[in-house]
Amino acid sequence: MGHFATHKCGMMSSGQVVSTNLNIHPYVGISPQSEFDLAEIVEKGIPTESVAFLRDSGLTFSEVSEIVISPRTLKHRKARGENLSNEETERAVRVARMLAQAEQVFGSHDKALLWLRTADERLNNRTPLSMLPTEAGGRVVESMLWQIDDGIYA
Repeated sequence: MGHFATHKCGMMSSGQVVSTNLNIHPYVGISPQSEFDLAEIVEKGIPTESVAFLRDSGLTFSEVSEIVISPRTLKHRKARGENLSNEETERAVRVARMLAQAEQVFGSHDKALLWLRTADERLNNRTPLSMLPTEAGGRVVESMLWQIDDGIYA
Protein backbone atom coordinates (compact mmCIF):
# COMPACT_ATOMS: atom_id res chain seq x y z
CA MET A 1 0.00 0.00 0.00
CA GLY A 2 2.96 2.29 0.29
CA HIS A 3 3.52 5.29 -1.83
CA PHE A 4 6.85 6.92 -2.52
CA ALA A 5 5.99 10.59 -2.61
CA THR A 6 5.19 13.43 -0.30
CA HIS A 7 2.37 15.91 -0.47
CA LYS A 8 3.58 19.35 -1.49
CA CYS A 9 1.25 22.21 -2.43
CA GLY A 10 -1.51 19.75 -3.26
CA MET A 11 0.70 17.86 -5.70
CA MET A 12 2.59 14.65 -5.24
CA SER A 13 6.30 15.27 -5.64
CA SER A 14 9.48 13.27 -5.36
CA GLY A 15 12.36 12.12 -7.46
CA GLN A 16 10.72 8.71 -7.72
CA VAL A 17 7.80 7.45 -9.74
CA VAL A 18 4.45 8.07 -8.10
CA SER A 19 1.88 5.32 -8.36
CA THR A 20 -1.30 7.17 -9.32
CA ASN A 21 -4.58 5.38 -8.88
CA LEU A 22 -6.09 5.35 -12.35
CA ASN A 23 -8.10 2.16 -11.77
CA ILE A 24 -11.42 3.96 -11.81
CA HIS A 25 -13.18 1.78 -14.40
CA PRO A 26 -15.35 -0.02 -11.83
CA TYR A 27 -16.70 3.35 -10.67
CA VAL A 28 -17.19 5.36 -13.89
CA GLY A 29 -16.57 2.92 -16.74
CA ILE A 30 -13.45 4.55 -18.17
CA SER A 31 -9.88 3.27 -18.20
CA PRO A 32 -7.41 6.12 -18.66
CA GLN A 33 -3.86 4.98 -19.39
CA SER A 34 -2.19 8.07 -17.93
CA GLU A 35 -2.93 11.34 -16.18
CA PHE A 36 -2.78 13.07 -19.57
CA ASP A 37 -5.26 10.58 -21.01
CA LEU A 38 -7.56 11.26 -18.05
CA ALA A 39 -7.27 15.03 -18.57
CA GLU A 40 -8.35 14.64 -22.19
CA ILE A 41 -11.26 12.40 -21.21
CA VAL A 42 -12.42 14.98 -18.65
CA GLU A 43 -12.21 17.76 -21.25
CA LYS A 44 -14.46 15.81 -23.61
CA GLY A 45 -16.84 14.56 -20.92
CA ILE A 46 -17.86 10.99 -20.20
CA PRO A 47 -21.12 9.33 -21.26
CA THR A 48 -24.14 9.81 -19.03
CA GLU A 49 -24.14 6.02 -18.55
CA SER A 50 -21.09 6.51 -16.34
CA VAL A 51 -23.40 7.76 -13.59
CA ALA A 52 -24.89 4.25 -13.39
CA PHE A 53 -21.42 2.90 -12.55
CA LEU A 54 -21.30 5.19 -9.49
CA ARG A 55 -24.73 3.97 -8.42
CA ASP A 56 -23.69 0.35 -9.01
CA SER A 57 -20.61 0.93 -6.85
CA GLY A 58 -22.84 1.65 -3.87
CA LEU A 59 -23.51 5.37 -3.98
CA THR A 60 -27.12 6.36 -3.44
CA PHE A 61 -29.26 8.35 -5.84
CA SER A 62 -29.04 11.32 -3.44
CA GLU A 63 -25.26 11.10 -3.12
CA VAL A 64 -24.77 11.08 -6.89
CA SER A 65 -27.19 13.95 -7.40
CA GLU A 66 -25.62 16.07 -4.64
CA ILE A 67 -22.04 15.53 -5.82
CA VAL A 68 -22.03 14.88 -9.56
CA ILE A 69 -25.20 15.90 -11.43
CA SER A 70 -28.82 16.71 -10.64
CA PRO A 71 -31.42 14.19 -11.84
CA ARG A 72 -33.07 16.79 -14.07
CA THR A 73 -29.81 17.73 -15.80
CA LEU A 74 -28.92 14.07 -16.22
CA LYS A 75 -32.30 13.39 -17.82
CA HIS A 76 -31.81 16.29 -20.26
CA ARG A 77 -28.28 15.17 -21.17
CA LYS A 78 -29.50 11.63 -21.82
CA ALA A 79 -32.42 12.85 -23.95
CA ARG A 80 -30.04 14.95 -26.08
CA GLY A 81 -27.40 12.22 -26.29
CA GLU A 82 -24.84 14.48 -24.63
CA ASN A 83 -21.89 13.55 -22.46
CA LEU A 84 -21.52 14.94 -18.97
CA SER A 85 -19.95 18.41 -18.96
CA ASN A 86 -16.28 18.58 -18.09
CA GLU A 87 -17.23 19.91 -14.62
CA GLU A 88 -19.63 17.00 -14.04
CA THR A 89 -17.06 14.57 -15.41
CA GLU A 90 -14.41 16.00 -13.12
CA ARG A 91 -16.69 15.49 -10.09
CA ALA A 92 -17.53 11.92 -11.17
CA VAL A 93 -13.85 11.13 -11.64
CA ARG A 94 -13.01 12.70 -8.26
CA VAL A 95 -15.58 10.49 -6.54
CA ALA A 96 -14.28 7.44 -8.42
CA ARG A 97 -10.68 8.18 -7.40
CA MET A 98 -11.60 8.67 -3.76
CA LEU A 99 -13.64 5.46 -3.75
CA ALA A 100 -10.72 3.57 -5.29
CA GLN A 101 -8.21 5.13 -2.88
CA ALA A 102 -10.41 4.52 0.17
CA GLU A 103 -10.95 0.92 -0.91
CA GLN A 104 -7.19 0.47 -1.24
CA VAL A 105 -6.52 2.07 2.17
CA PHE A 106 -9.24 0.18 4.05
CA GLY A 107 -8.97 -3.08 2.11
CA SER A 108 -12.70 -3.37 1.56
CA HIS A 109 -15.34 -1.65 -0.54
CA ASP A 110 -17.83 -1.67 2.35
CA LYS A 111 -15.30 -0.16 4.77
CA ALA A 112 -14.41 2.50 2.20
CA LEU A 113 -18.05 3.52 1.78
CA LEU A 114 -18.56 3.54 5.55
CA TRP A 115 -15.55 5.84 6.02
CA LEU A 116 -16.69 8.16 3.22
CA ARG A 117 -20.14 8.43 4.85
CA THR A 118 -18.97 8.93 8.44
CA ALA A 119 -18.80 12.45 9.86
CA ASP A 120 -15.31 13.46 10.97
CA GLU A 121 -14.28 16.10 13.51
CA ARG A 122 -11.39 17.13 11.23
CA LEU A 123 -14.02 18.13 8.66
CA ASN A 124 -16.18 20.06 11.14
CA ASN A 125 -18.38 16.97 11.48
CA ARG A 126 -18.94 16.70 7.74
CA THR A 127 -18.51 13.44 5.87
CA PRO A 128 -15.60 12.96 3.48
CA LEU A 129 -18.18 12.30 0.74
CA SER A 130 -19.76 15.72 1.33
CA MET A 131 -16.38 17.33 0.58
CA LEU A 132 -16.10 15.87 -2.92
CA PRO A 133 -18.12 18.38 -4.97
CA THR A 134 -15.07 20.66 -5.07
CA GLU A 135 -11.45 20.08 -6.03
CA ALA A 136 -10.31 21.66 -2.76
CA GLY A 137 -12.54 19.33 -0.76
CA GLY A 138 -11.32 16.35 -2.76
CA ARG A 139 -7.73 17.27 -1.93
CA VAL A 140 -8.59 17.36 1.77
CA VAL A 141 -10.13 13.88 1.55
CA GLU A 142 -7.20 12.58 -0.48
CA SER A 143 -4.76 13.95 2.09
CA MET A 144 -6.70 12.29 4.91
CA LEU A 145 -6.55 8.96 3.08
CA TRP A 146 -2.78 9.29 2.57
CA GLN A 147 -2.41 10.06 6.29
CA ILE A 148 -4.52 7.05 7.26
CA ASP A 149 -2.47 4.89 4.91
CA ASP A 150 0.70 6.21 6.57
CA GLY A 151 -0.70 5.43 10.03
CA ILE A 152 -1.07 9.08 11.07
CA TYR A 153 -4.86 8.88 11.59
CA ALA A 154 -7.13 6.00 12.36
